[in-house]
Amino acid sequence: MRILFCLLGISFALAANAQDLLTPDEAVKIAIENNYDIRIAKNDLKVDQTNKTIGNAGMLPSVTASVIDNNSIQSSEQIRNDGTQQSLDNARNSNLNYGAALEWTVFDGLGMFARYDQLKEIEKQGQAEFQLMVMTRASDVLTAYYDLVQQKQQLAALDTTLIISRSRVDLAQNRFTIGKSSKLEVLNAEVDFNTDQTNLLRAKETYANSKIALNELMARDTKTEFDVIDEITADNTLLLPDLETLAQKQNPALQVQLINKRIAEYNLRAVKAQRYPVVSVSTGYNFVETQNSLGFTQRTSSNGLAYGFSANLNIFNGFNQNRNEKVAKLQIENSKLLIDQQSQAIMSQLGSAYQTYLTNISLIDLESQNEEIAKENLYITMEKYRIGTIPTIEYRTAQLNYVNAQLRHSVAKYNAKISEITLRELAGNLSF
Repeated sequence: MRILFCLLGISFALAANAQDLLTPDEAVKIAIENNYDIRIAKNDLKVDQTNKTIGNAGMLPSVTASVIDNNSIQSSEQIRNDGTQQSLDNARNSNLNYGAALEWTVFDGLGMFARYDQLKEIEKQGQAEFQLMVMTRASDVLTAYYDLVQQKQQLAALDTTLIISRSRVDLAQNRFTIGKSSKLEVLNAEVDFNTDQTNLLRAKETYANSKIALNELMARDTKTEFDVIDEITADNTLLLPDLETLAQKQNPALQVQLINKRIAEYNLRAVKAQRYPVVSVSTGYNFVETQNSLGFTQRTSSNGLAYGFSANLNIFNGFNQNRNEKVAKLQIENSKLLIDQQSQAIMSQLGSAYQTYLTNISLIDLESQNEEIAKENLYITMEKYRIGTIPTIEYRTAQLNYVNAQLRHSVAKYNAKISEITLRELAGNLSF
């Protein structure tokens, strides 16, 4: 019987080795390169980086060129003051005007500098949001990956119990053949064997569907075959104070709120800048030519340089300046409240997740011990059943206890790993 325990699950292991091994780091790397949400977030970041220019902040001049060419064909008649009369059919008239102009706002109450600082903070906000998306999707991939590892372990456990059930059917048939048991014992063994086959088939279906889901998260062909690692190892050295310190510095969601506060502060500076005059300088070159078929002047033209400056000061705009400043200050206050709210939420989530983490870490050892006890109990029960000293129901109970102990141990390791991933994600320290 001990030889049977050594051979359990070999068929499952051989089938798994036929596929390429995908490690957790490789799965995350593929997702970062391919995942659609991450690629969209990356493009959004590029938009923020593209918008961060001094020209977009209003610091550079604008230069425009224009060409206007108007033509007409008209029949005209003129009667002058001295009584002379002049007329012309299909008279052609034209007016050509072209040139270039430069306009530059040289002072706007330093609002342009506030807008440029705001654009830089918006770029940082995009970086934080991109990091948040990467970390979220990496967490999703790791969760799905280790779920597959757990399912693989469950398949091995169910494969094990199927082999045990097959052995039980053979023993029952042999006992019936030599007259030591009834046909009912054989039938019960066969029913339990068929039940175990059904459970294994259902588990394989779930495993295959979970593979498809992970391939989708990695944004690759959902038919791609792969194998996952055999064991789940959770870090049992995490400390809550260290995680809380990291979260205050690195949590992407909290960083977004901190950046939002700075953006609101720069917005207030830009609004206050509207109390000051706006000074602009302008210059340009124009050429104008007019041709008339009828009249005192048949052709006129002019060209030259134009330049000047303008200054505008908002003296009164219906108290809107005061209103805009008050709204901007309230937005800053709201951003401070959101920072406090986000920080409190993260600390609360960390505290709860850490308690769950401690429980799951403790359960690993407990369930490991239970699995060893159930395994030894099953071995003793199988020996007793072989010599006919116990009934079938005890054999089946010991068998189910063993497979359930295996499943609980696998689930305990999976839950501990997911708790670790959750804690690292909250702390902004999910390494990949």
